[in-house]
Amino acid sequence: MTALKWGLIGASDIAATRVIGAIRASGGDAVGIYSGSGDRARDFAASHEMPNVTTALDELLGWDIDAVYISSTNDKHFDQAIRALRAGKHVLCEKPLALSVEEARAMVDLAEQRDLILAANHHLPGSPLHAKVRELVNAGTIGTVLSAKVAHAVLLPERLRGWRLGQGTPGSGVILDITCHDASVLNPLLGTPVAVSAVAVQQAAWNTGGQEDAAMTVIRYERDGQAPVLAQTHDSFTVGYAKTSLEVHGTAGTLIVTDAMTQETEGQLVLTTESGSQTIDVDCSDDLYVINLRAFTSAVEGTGIPTASGKDGLLALKVALAAQESALSGCTVHIN
Repeated sequence: MTALKWGLIGASDIAATRVIGAIRASGGDAVGIYSGSGDRARDFAASHEMPNVTTALDELLGWDIDAVYISSTNDKHFDQAIRALRAGKHVLCEKPLALSVEEARAMVDLAEQRDLILAANHHLPGSPLHAKVRELVNAGTIGTVLSAKVAHAVLLPERLRGWRLGQGTPGSGVILDITCHDASVLNPLLGTPVAVSAVAVQQAAWNTGGQEDAAMTVIRYERDGQAPVLAQTHDSFTVGYAKTSLEVHGTAGTLIVTDAMTQETEGQLVLTTESGSQTIDVDCSDDLYVINLRAFTSAVEGTGIPTASGKDGLLALKVALAAQESALSGCTVHIN
């Protein structure tokens, strides 16, 4: 496998806790980092033993690197990804890819024009648990799919209660942070999302930013030759004592995955049919971000595809933006 040389754009928590380790575990090299804050960049680089630091994005793009990982705040993704693609770098970008469908589509189009890999860092679709669910559904194990339900209600760690909750911060709020991830799981499983209805509220006393921290969404999916499928999601920053889960219900059975929607790999998959319930063995030993980085590297090599391509990230963004619009308007939003 190719040893990719990476430049990091953004001195983020996710880069520090997950992605740098995954880059190195997948055989890559974290060459250096760009941040708008020189002190933050220098401290970050020292903590993670990266030799290069800059506060100028063009300088990073001029380094001898193959790819960039973008984990800046959501409002910066589009400009930084476009500049990286124009500089000939492959791009792994945190979700959401951008803050509008038009911007995300422009990123996808430019990557295709330049023959570069653009991927969204959606960690969940690569989970062995979700891969097994897709395999079982596509094999007809539970018959015709009727509905799905995601429980993705968690307690946002104190260290992350910053820009995500600022009402005036572009790209903030629970929908673009979590519902976007749900869509990355549901879209390849259920078909084409066509309509979204959502309600969002602010619940937590500690949420002084004014942005919604809990939402419930219903999504209508369509697949050729099959009945429409309904998916329901509960996404929250305010729930501290619940497991996450995915349920998929069909005419011949139900699949339930517990601990399914977190950054951790471990979980349990249970299949229930008229014959009873059985636990499906799934190898969950690999870290989800290592899975993503290996898939990205294979895509650069031309031997594989990303866990979530730029087009996948675009479709997840469409669902999240539709949910956001629905929550604001009180109306069902149809996806073109």
